[in-house]
Amino acid sequence: MLYTEILNDNKDFLTLYKKGRYSASKYSVIYVRPNGRPFNRLGITAGKKVGNAVSRNRAKRLIRLAYRLYEKDMPIGMDIVIVARSRICEIKSQEYCGYMEKYGIAEINKMFRSFKPSGQGK
Repeated sequence: MLYTEILNDNKDFLTLYKKGRYSASKYSVIYVRPNGRPFNRLGITAGKKVGNAVSRNRAKRLIRLAYRLYEKDMPIGMDIVIVARSRICEIKSQEYCGYMEKYGIAEINKMFRSFKPSGQGK
């Protein structure tokens, strides 16, 4: 991925869940928070409710593919965690990529702009 590193630390995931903004859909939940770095950090999770190991890995592959295709349309300098939901296993990859193109990228950009710049107001 071009402008992205992998988000591995559990502390970063928990901080994003508590302090980040989110957008939920029937396929996934996207959490976003600025990180103040010149690159993005991406984390992908799929819990046991998604299905067995094969289903969870497929869900993560779909999310990774959609992110890679539309990474250039995202703002730089944010942490993103995408949590897969069980409905993602029932669709084709083109459908999830279409969802990310139409709604996911717009939601991420809107959430990123809604954060106040540091040092300006309360």
